Amino acid sequence: QVQLVESGGGLVQPGGSLRLSCAASGFTFSTFDMYWYRHAPGKERLLIATITPETRSGSHYAEFLKGRFTISRDNANNMVYLQMNSLKPEDTAVYYCNTLIGWTEYWGQGTQVTVTS
Repeated sequence: QVQLVESGGGLVQPGGSLRLSCAASGFTFSTFDMYWYRHAPGKERLLIATITPETRSGSHYAEFLKGRFTISRDNANNMVYLQMNSLKPEDTAVYYCNTLIGWTEYWGQGTQVTVTS
């Protein structure tokens, strides 16, 4: 079955960096778009980054990120990453990996990122 497992979250000071990872299994990873979402307390879950399959390479970001985050993927190892730089307290959220296969969305369990001094 499809599984997405995020890791790499934690506590970081403002201005710091984190790299989130998502290990995917149970589907042909290299042929599907992959997404990172985040859900901050009291706010709606937001799509923050998208990466297309290798054959149609491209990545897209929420405009408010202003170039601080970078999504990437390793199709050989079924991994997708989110490099987060210049972190701000407002980046505090649970970060989720996601994909859409047919009409079904799949989510990981999420990884908590807390940005605080």
